[in-house]
Amino acid sequence: MQLGFVSAILGELSIEEVLAFAADEGFGCVEVMCWPPGQAERRYAGVSHIDVTTCDDDQIHHLHNLVRIHNVSISALGYYPNPLDPDPEVRSVVVEHLRQVIRTAPKLGVSVVNTFIGRDPYQSIDENWPLMLEVWPSLLEEAAKAKVRIGIENCPMLFSRDEWPGGKNLATTPATWRRLFEQFGHERIGLNFDPSHLIWQHIDIVRFIREFGSKFVHVHAKDTRIDHERLYEHGCMGLGWHTPKLPGLGDIDWRAFFSALSDARFNGAVCIEVEDRAYEGSLDARKRALRQSKRYLEQFISP
Repeated sequence: MQLGFVSAILGELSIEEVLAFAADEGFGCVEVMCWPPGQAERRYAGVSHIDVTTCDDDQIHHLHNLVRIHNVSISALGYYPNPLDPDPEVRSVVVEHLRQVIRTAPKLGVSVVNTFIGRDPYQSIDENWPLMLEVWPSLLEEAAKAKVRIGIENCPMLFSRDEWPGGKNLATTPATWRRLFEQFGHERIGLNFDPSHLIWQHIDIVRFIREFGSKFVHVHAKDTRIDHERLYEHGCMGLGWHTPKLPGLGDIDWRAFFSALSDARFNGAVCIEVEDRAYEGSLDARKRALRQSKRYLEQFISP
C-alpha cells in the first residue's frame, strides 16, 4: 500500500507546492483534485490542482516532470459532483467535465478517476436507476477507451438540507453495490472506499471489505465520531450527529480495518482525506493534520 493524501485540503497551493509538500513529508502519492475552475459549490469542492479544460501537451509534460522530480505519484484524479443532478443543464455540464477528467488521466499515466455515481435526492433508488442507466454506460465506455477505472466513493452525500432526504450518491450500501456490479461488472467500475461513511450508517466495515475488497481501486483514510448526545436528542433522521475526524480521533477500529484490507490483498493507494473542522483554521493547521494522520497510520502501513 502507498500512503498519500487528497489534495483538496491544500486548495490554495499550486500542484507544484502540493507535490513538494508531499515529498518533504514522505508521502508516496497524492489524489489530485480536478474540479472546473471557479466558485466551489460546497466545502472541499471546487479545488482544481489540474485544470483539465486547459491541460495541453506542454502542461502534461510539465506535470510528468514534477512527478519525476518530487518522486510522488498521482494515485488518482478526483472530481466529486452529482452526475445525476435533476437539472438537465447542470447534469450535462458535470458529465462533460467528468469526460474530460477521464480523457486526461492516461496522458498523465494515471489509471484511476474518482467520483460519485450521483443521485436525485428526492427520488428513490429505483426511481433514479433509469437515469443512471442513461448517463453511466457512455462514461464507462469513455473509461474503457482511456484504459481507466472509475473509483466510485461510497459517501451518501447526506449532510445538508439541500441533500435531504436521499443524499446525492446512489452507491452507498452493500445492496446497491451488488446491483451496480451486476449491472456493469467491475472491469471499469470499482470502489474508492471511505470507511468513515459506514460508521454512521451502522454497516460493518470488516464484513464490507471481505465482500467488496477485491473491487477496491482506491481508499480514503478518514474517521468519524458519533455524537451520542445529539443522536439522543434528534435521532438518526436528523443532521449533525456524526462528525468527520482525523484517523484515530473517531470511532473506526483502524487495526481491524487494515487487517481486513491486507487480507483482501489490497495494495493500492490509501489517501488521507482531511475534513476535520478542528484543523481548518489555517494552512499550517491543515498541514499539521496531514502530518498527524500520517504518523498515526504508519503503524499500519510501513513507509
